[in-house]
Amino acid sequence: MSFIKQCSGRALCLGAFMALAGPAAAQEVTLNLHQMLPQQAAVPAQILLPWIEKIEAASDGRIAIEHYPSMQLGGAPPELYDQAVDGVADIIWTVVGYTPGRFPSTEVFELPFMVSDARAASCAYWKMYDSAMKDGEFSDVKMLGTWVHGPGAFHTNTPVKTPADLEGMKIRGGSRLVNQLLELAGAEPVGMPVPAVSEALSKGVIDGTTIPWEVTSALKVPELVKNHTEFEGPALYTLTFVLAMNPDVYASMPEDLQKVIDENSGLEFSVFAGGTQADADAPARAVAVDMGNNIVTISEADAAEWRELVQPVYDGWVADLAEKGLDGQALIDEAQALMAGDCLNATGSL
Repeated sequence: MSFIKQCSGRALCLGAFMALAGPAAAQEVTLNLHQMLPQQAAVPAQILLPWIEKIEAASDGRIAIEHYPSMQLGGAPPELYDQAVDGVADIIWTVVGYTPGRFPSTEVFELPFMVSDARAASCAYWKMYDSAMKDGEFSDVKMLGTWVHGPGAFHTNTPVKTPADLEGMKIRGGSRLVNQLLELAGAEPVGMPVPAVSEALSKGVIDGTTIPWEVTSALKVPELVKNHTEFEGPALYTLTFVLAMNPDVYASMPEDLQKVIDENSGLEFSVFAGGTQADADAPARAVAVDMGNNIVTISEADAAEWRELVQPVYDGWVADLAEKGLDGQALIDEAQALMAGDCLNATGSL
């Protein structure tokens, strides 16, 4: 939990004097950030740690953020969001789909062959969060960033070129919508958080996994399977992420430190995060190339069979949202319009 550090000795006396004589002395705040991946993985190393450093520098050291990777504060990855809600952690980064159906609007960016560019999608995701999700599905946290990763791909022990090649295979799916795609192809979807993938592959519990390239290096996937299938054009799938903060912890901070958090969060940070994660795909892919692994690249034209296969996923998703009182088709239309319009050339930075 966050806390206000107490000064001691002469500093304590000086602070007490200033409290009586004029404006209160500056307070220092220590926060913790909890997430599931090892520190060397792309998201912690290239997004979260630079963000932490930026917050600490922008606050002149008055905010310190302690990073706890690999679930070091306890619990399982699906519990991360509620850890932020309940105050077990001050800030969390997590995969939204670890709690299937809880945040239905975000799934518009997880539909198969929906997203072509992570920056545009991350921009659209934040805009749609800010206009509707903020006071709905995510009303119980202080949101800092919303983004998607680069194109999801198959990583398997036998080559996958067509949907028929998946028949009978046990594949770790990244979300409930990916699992539906796998079922339609005749595969057996296996649900598990991404940190469990390495052991599951090494023990033969699964025949393959769906993940973006960028996380394959940290999980040693190119050493465990030798076949990879990627798609040109719209991605096979993407997952949605959030960087979220306990709202009471945020509210307890001095206003000028809240401003530091706000100025380093939001739209530009979300686009930066999604773009950075997508940019990490290429070097990770190069590892598989250097190892001589088999990489199948399916052209946009050849992906027609795959896109036809997943139409029931779209139909089912729209119907599911209608039961929740949400207009799924309107969300699809809004996301597509933003990605092709205001967010088409989105750029972001820390």
